[in-house]
Amino acid sequence: MNRDNKPALLNRLKRVEGQVRGIARMVDEDRYCIDVLTQIQAVKAALVGIEKGLLRDHLGHCIEGAIVSGDADEQRKKANELIDLLERTSR
Repeated sequence: MNRDNKPALLNRLKRVEGQVRGIARMVDEDRYCIDVLTQIQAVKAALVGIEKGLLRDHLGHCIEGAIVSGDADEQRKKANELIDLLERTSR
């Protein structure tokens, strides 16, 4: 993981955590369904953004490092990890 991005990543995750707590309060308060669903969509969008950033960092750091290293076993390992991840998300 890119240590430079760690504080920003944690900040974004804490914001999502707060949004989820807010959704729980909305449900507890019997808020209007569309309002709750709108907030759920916002959380999902935020998580997708975080996921994209992590994937970009992984490609730019871990995958690139394996390629630059010239280590074929490490390259295969990193490629297989990425393939496994993509397979899981496409289900």
